Amino acid sequence: MGLITMVSTSSSSPTAPSTRANLLVLLGLGLAGILLLTRKLKRAVREDFGAFVQKLQLLPPPQPAPPKARHPLTDLTFAVSDVFDIEGFVTGCGHPDWASTHGAASKTAVVVSTLVEGGATCVGKTVVDELAYSINGENRHYGTPTNPAAPARVPGGSSSGAAVTVAAKLVDFSLGVDTVGGVRVPAAFCGVIGFRPSYGALSNMGMLTISPSLDTVGLFANDPDVLRRVGHVLLQLPFGVQRKPRQIIIADDCFELFKIPFDKLAQALITSTEKLFGRQALKHEIFEEFLCSNVPSLKKFHTYKSDAKDKTSSLGMLANIMHALHRYEFSNIHEEWLKTEKPVLDPVISAHLNDAAEISDTEIEKYRSVRNEMRAAINTLLKDDGILVIPTTYALPPKLNAKELLSEDYKLRSYSLLSLASLSGCCQVTIPLGSHDKCPTSISFIARQGGDRFLLDTLQSMYATLQEQADVLATSKQSGRAGNPEISADVAKEKGNQAYKDKQWQKAIGYYTEAIKLNDKNATYYSNRAAAYLELKSFHQAEADCSKAIDLDKKTSWSAVHTIMLNFSCMVLSVNGSLKYLKTVDGFILFLIW
Repeated sequence: MGLITMVSTSSSSPTAPSTRANLLVLLGLGLAGILLLTRKLKRAVREDFGAFVQKLQLLPPPQPAPPKARHPLTDLTFAVSDVFDIEGFVTGCGHPDWASTHGAASKTAVVVSTLVEGGATCVGKTVVDELAYSINGENRHYGTPTNPAAPARVPGGSSSGAAVTVAAKLVDFSLGVDTVGGVRVPAAFCGVIGFRPSYGALSNMGMLTISPSLDTVGLFANDPDVLRRVGHVLLQLPFGVQRKPRQIIIADDCFELFKIPFDKLAQALITSTEKLFGRQALKHEIFEEFLCSNVPSLKKFHTYKSDAKDKTSSLGMLANIMHALHRYEFSNIHEEWLKTEKPVLDPVISAHLNDAAEISDTEIEKYRSVRNEMRAAINTLLKDDGILVIPTTYALPPKLNAKELLSEDYKLRSYSLLSLASLSGCCQVTIPLGSHDKCPTSISFIARQGGDRFLLDTLQSMYATLQEQADVLATSKQSGRAGNPEISADVAKEKGNQAYKDKQWQKAIGYYTEAIKLNDKNATYYSNRAAAYLELKSFHQAEADCSKAIDLDKKTSWSAVHTIMLNFSCMVLSVNGSLKYLKTVDGFILFLIW
């Protein structure tokens, strides 16, 4: 405006050409001013991506005198979601009505104090979803932080700002709250590491209570070493020898929920596991079957809630249970404030809180019995040395203001995956792994409740190899060598191997057949299917597969086929004790029984 006023007052010539010239100068200066202002605004957005609600500094104490060691988190900076108290500052919780009806905090949250005392510097408070309730990452009051990894898409919530500060490399790590996915979802959408510790592992003192049976403090970082350092300080872990996982269990049906092709992620995971721990560490699990067998209360609840018209999977039921506990506990905890202040809430949140009033205490007890059984079942499955692998989210981050964010199907599928750790109390880490359609993709590792050190150790030992394999596959795809059926075939073969180990012969045959359809030039697939056919005494099919395996690769398949032949002959003898006739195939004797 100043520039325009100055030009206007200096204009004095009455001639037409002069007037036109002045107008052109005026227009040019005005446009230049707008351009400069726009650039300045863009620079401001790029600097903090709308992630902060308040910048501040909490400095660590002075370093101890030598020979004592320096503080373990020296030189690290961090931000905290606006649900953590910092002495002298109001905790806003993502809603101006909350901020205006609460005074400044008299104490700093325990986890924040621990980090500062450990040598880290806190630089600010970050945006959260309204009352930290949603997993979308949108906030109409303070603005939605820009997702650095995919600017046109939501950053995920509830701890959106904290994830963005790490993704934009504004800080080394950050703190968020994870109730039903508040750290895991934004970590996946922004392409950073997100850690939900075991339930009860970290103090919640000085943090907004959302749902007391589900809430945990969570962490974001780009570097697994930084996450491990911070995790060890917060969890107060003593020195210990790093342990390797004995089992990497892939939940196959959970990946079937995945909206994008899993081939590349599966291949990166399988190759990394084989390279680091050996093929024997890999295992496949149909989690729906596991839940039906090991969480009996869920089956009763499923019968109680469902009718013939609307049957929901066990994973879907877990999603509904978690969501019901979330809204019931939130409504109870904040009932007085909601009734007294009557804040203007997002319509979706209002609807959820209205629904909470209809949930009975009897139903809540049913939900809690499922949660207790779930915790015991997963702890038994994983023991002290097992890792469960699932997708973090079921889809890529939706576009800003997309209708998908409001759809029941989106919520159900998302909560189905998120409910596993939230209800069981297990620890979970989100691991960024490649991209699809210019958006980050990720997988998650889950360890038993209390296995936080083991999970952080596993992340550290596998992270570099996982990224390396993902990069190799991405490069191969660009040159046209990846994304082909061979990867899918190998994944199907691994599933078949697991089914074979579990003595599920027909299922194994199905997976090997799928592998053969995808790649019919691999002798191993035929050899493996022949072994499964033998277990079912389907000797004709076994003979055909053995012959095919030999024809495909006489040089490299001898050992595998020889093993099958020996098994075949032993089985025939054990079945009948006599042989009808012999048939020779390229020097191998096949014993056939009719």
